[in-house]
Amino acid sequence: MKPARTRGLPGWRGLPGLLVALVLTALAVLATGVSRAQAATDVDAVAAALRESPVYVDPAASAQLPKADADALAKKIKDADKPVFVAVLPAGFPSQSLFQNLRTATGITGLYGVRLGDRFDARADAAVMSRTAVQNLVTSVQGEDTKTQLNDFTDRALANIRGSAPASWDSGSAGGGVSTAALVTVAAVVVAGGAGAYTLARRNRRRKEEERKAALDKLRVVVDEDITAFGEELDRLDFHPAEAGADDAMRADYERALDAYEQAKSFMAAATRPEDVSAVTQALEDGRFSLAVLAARREGRPLPERRAPCFFDPRHGPSVADATWTPAGGAARQVPVCAADRARLADGVSPAVREVETDYGRRPYWDAGPAYGPWAGGYFGGGILPGLLVGTLLGSAMASPSYASDYGSGYGDFAGGYDGGDVSGADFDPGDFGGGFGDGGGGDFGGGGDFGGGF
Repeated sequence: MKPARTRGLPGWRGLPGLLVALVLTALAVLATGVSRAQAATDVDAVAAALRESPVYVDPAASAQLPKADADALAKKIKDADKPVFVAVLPAGFPSQSLFQNLRTATGITGLYGVRLGDRFDARADAAVMSRTAVQNLVTSVQGEDTKTQLNDFTDRALANIRGSAPASWDSGSAGGGVSTAALVTVAAVVVAGGAGAYTLARRNRRRKEEERKAALDKLRVVVDEDITAFGEELDRLDFHPAEAGADDAMRADYERALDAYEQAKSFMAAATRPEDVSAVTQALEDGRFSLAVLAARREGRPLPERRAPCFFDPRHGPSVADATWTPAGGAARQVPVCAADRARLADGVSPAVREVETDYGRRPYWDAGPAYGPWAGGYFGGGILPGLLVGTLLGSAMASPSYASDYGSGYGDFAGGYDGGDVSGADFDPGDFGGGFGDGGGGDFGGGGDFGGGF
């Protein structure tokens, strides 16, 4: 949630910041109940509503998501401070180029999910979530009832999306005529309980710090294994900068790999929080890619494209292709794989999975708990991680509302520092929002041509 503004509130200057925040939150709850526009006759009306609130339910579709449920969903998104937009529209709403037109009309960068009748799809600006991640996210919620579907979609999106909410949600108009007496009464009640709340907050803060320290200690074991493995790769490397045939490009690749190794060790030594581990694994991934480029130069092969590491074990190095994989009890999805694991999957053999120690024995890292989010995030940053982990234990943990406060996003730190939710008008990539409703977009509806030209 964005910090509340206290400027212009006479007499409150001396209150502790926590109490002021509690008071303002209570007042905001009382002020909830914004009067929505009547019938949404076009995309502009929907867009205008989404600029003021993250959730819009067309009056003709109100039976699908009652107002109380819509308000709870909107509050969840606002509290997370993420650019997620949800619209519930009747089946007869014009669907031609709906996503592209809606994104143009709102002019705000973000992730847009639309329930159109009994169908659901989504699109996003690539800056906040990759196309693959959106596809996997939408696929994971197909077949659910409206309330469950939109809440599952939102929970998973909030844990995985980059950027922040638009400022216009803070300034949205509120109706309902809350009386001054009611505001004063609530403020008095909140202030009276403020001391107890402050004590509880301090206790919870200490508990969280202890949990974070335990998570970091667990990660140190795994990261040290990764650093050691990369160091052994460097030791085995049959390359010397002064050897015959070595050129400046090769030497530069080799230097980058060495630098990445030193950076990884330095970052891990300085880590104080679980989310700091992302910098370590990002450095290791950079180093392994440099070695792959060096190998290609020495062998006279085309330079490899920059791809995510092998999903099953990042120590396998950069992936060479995407392959279909289905986790136990989950839905099939495309994951990046190394050549060896691609061959194993093609032969019907289990891939060589990275396992880590847990209280229940060695388990794949995606079934080992939330602490491994930052570790995986450094390897699979830039938007690919959400789609890969949907339906796994780690993915479910990251979708919980408390995850970001405990472990950070786990992967967003290397997305270039982009801050989503900005007002960009119609200046966006139409390709991110193109395609038909359910036709090559976020997910499918068993068809793709049902909407006469597409969403």
